[in-house]
Parts: sequence; structure tokens; C-alpha cells
Amino acid sequence: MKRTRIHAGIVGLVFKNGDYQRVITQGRHWVKFSERVSTYALNTPFHAPIALEVLLKDKALAAMLTVIEVKDNEIVLAYENNNFKHVLTAGRYTFWNNLIDYKFVRVDLNKIDITENISKALYSHVYLRQYIRIFEVAAYEKAIMIVDDAFVKILEHGTYHFWQNEQTIKIAKADMRQLQLEIAGQELLTKDKATVRINFYAQYKVTDIETALMRNKDYERQLYITLQLALRAFVGAYTLDELLEQKESIAEAVLKDVKTQASKLGVNVLHTGMRDVILPGDMKDIMNQVLIAHKKAQANVVTRREETASTRSLLNTAKLMEDNTMLFKLKEMEYVEKIADKIGEITVSGNGNVIEQLKDIFSVNK
Repeated sequence: MKRTRIHAGIVGLVFKNGDYQRVITQGRHWVKFSERVSTYALNTPFHAPIALEVLLKDKALAAMLTVIEVKDNEIVLAYENNNFKHVLTAGRYTFWNNLIDYKFVRVDLNKIDITENISKALYSHVYLRQYIRIFEVAAYEKAIMIVDDAFVKILEHGTYHFWQNEQTIKIAKADMRQLQLEIAGQELLTKDKATVRINFYAQYKVTDIETALMRNKDYERQLYITLQLALRAFVGAYTLDELLEQKESIAEAVLKDVKTQASKLGVNVLHTGMRDVILPGDMKDIMNQVLIAHKKAQANVVTRREETASTRSLLNTAKLMEDNTMLFKLKEMEYVEKIADKIGEITVSGNGNVIEQLKDIFSVNK
């Protein structure tokens, strides 16, 4: 017989000729010379020196061990004293349950949702992040979640975590803010065959993300085509002059026309507007000539109107002077005063009527 000592935090397994005999714990023990003692620290996982099934037949030893079986489609998160330590993959693991408080969280990787009680702070842990997929949806976005090419649900803004497995996950996002679509440089024919280039815009919002992304392919492109065709139809129904005069009403008509079609795309068109109507160079020259001629005609009308008014005023004055001699004399003096303002010196003799002499002078000067 020989005496062996097992210290605190140590467990001894006694073997005889390679066969397991018993377990010994802290203290002094007598063992036979033919027996061998293997010691194991209680603060580390237990690695069985022989088949674990043989060792577990010893009830005393089995009570000291926790055996974790991890299947192929599972992982197990191991905690020591409430602190995460590592991930256990497929296999069998054995831990001493005397010294350290172990906790194990089993994860079924056949599912994608993380339903286990796991702190989100661990999602980025070096040991765990390889098993987790991360998707982010911005504050101004919504997204649809597609699993194995099947629609599952709509995701609001936030960060989403899913288990990594053979299932495919796709996230399609849509901007939920008010957006603007530009239809620039559209060359269109008016009713009178004039070619114009139009810059048009529309403001819209996505209202039904499932309709926009699942039931329509490239809803923005389809909305662009819808607006383009509506604009072409309305411009073709107006002459150039009507188009230039009724830009706002055409934009309102386009808005009303495309609203129903846009709703089928999961979109609500809020406002439309015609930014520019650009004419070709030769058309600009013609329009400028028309404008100049129009303005000249307006100026001539104003001039003739003023001349007519002036002539009518003179006629009325002449009639009054014809009936009133005193008024005639006053008018003569008024004109003499005006003429005198423009003459430096006038010589008048003392004989005869002064007014008559002045009339003779001015008539001679004329």
C-alpha cells in the first residue's frame, strides 16, 4: 500500500492495470502499489482518459460531472460564473461541477431567429459573431425579409440579428422619405407639330413597401415611365401657345392621371410640376419676332389712341374759342408767352396795337 494526497481543487481517478476503479477527492488516501492515480483540476473541462461511458457507471463520479451533448445542428454557449467563455460545437463535453458554476445555453441552428436569452453585447464577440448574421435598416427606411425566396415579414428601422445556417436571408429596403423623380430633357411634339424639350419632376412617397418591392420589379423605373407617357399624351393635346400658357394645369392633369397607376406600385405621388419648357434655336427666333411685332402693335395702338385724344381736345378748344372772343384772346396771349420764352429780344414801336404787332412779328419769323 502507498499513501497519496489529493489537494483542494483536484480530483483523482484510480486505475488498476488500465481499468478504472474509483474516484478520490481532497485528502489523504491509501492505494495499492498496483494502482495508479490520475489527477484532474476542477477548474478546467474534464477530458476522459478512457471511454466516458465506462467512467459514468460510477455514480459517485457521475454526480461530480456535467456532460453536454452537442448535435450537428446545434451550438452551446458555455458560461463560467455567469461570464461567457466559449462556444461548444458538435461533440461531447464534460465539466466538473464542484468548483465552478457552469451555465449552458443551447442553440438550435435550424432556426434563424435568436430566441435564446443571450445578451446583445455578445453578438459581436469573437467566438460568437461567426454564427450570427447582421442586417441594418436605417431610421428612414423599411425593409422586407425574404427567407429561402419566400416573403416573411416587414422590418421597421433597427438592427436585426439572425443565426447563421443554410437558410438564405435577403433584406430589400425602401426609402420611406419624400422623394423626387426628375424627368429631364424630354423632347415632345405639340399639337401644332412644334418640338419642345421639357424638364418635369414629381414628388412621391412609398406607402406600401410589400407592393413596391414584392409585386413590382423596379418600381421607380415603372413610375418614371408612367409619368413620361402621361406627360407625352397631355403635351401632344395642346398647341405650343396653349402649352406655354397652361403649364401648371398640365402638371395637375398629369398628377391626377398617374395617381391610380402609382398606387398599384405602392407609391403615392404628392406633387408634379413642369420646371422648364425649352424651345429649339429657330423656334426661339420666331417667337422673339412674334413678341417684338406684338409689342410694336401694342405701342402703335397706344400712340394712335393718344393722338386721337389730343386731336379731340384741340377740336373742343377751338369750338370754345369760336364762341368766346375773350377765351380766344387769352389763348393768343398764352401762345405769345410760350413763344416769347424762346426769343432773346423783341422790338415793338409805339404806334398801333401791340398784340397785332407781335402777331405780325411772329408771322414774319415763321
